[in-house]
Amino acid sequence: QVQLVESGGGLVQPGGSLRLSCTASGIIFTFYAMGWYRQAPGKPRELVARIMSRGAADYADSVKGRFIISRDNAKNTVYLQMNSLKPEDTAVYYCNAEDRQVYWGQGIQVTVSA
Repeated sequence: QVQLVESGGGLVQPGGSLRLSCTASGIIFTFYAMGWYRQAPGKPRELVARIMSRGAADYADSVKGRFIISRDNAKNTVYLQMNSLKPEDTAVYYCNAEDRQVYWGQGIQVTVSA
């Protein structure tokens, strides 16, 4: 059974930081590109950042220079360090694993508000 379990979300003030974690089980982690997506109310789900097995990463323009995605293949975990957070970053964030199949985490709320 494949599981992607996210943690680290919550409420933060504008300009603050959060670190999301996603630990995978039931897959061969190194086979999968890992990503973070987000969905704000009334908007479609969008890619935030994605990292390949060997570490190559890409980012949405809206988060470049503020967010950093990383992975620890020994721990089957992908991270999203979010800095300089803005109210428009408020969304449910989803972990994603993609190879020939695609798996999703349950989502975790991130709220940026004063």
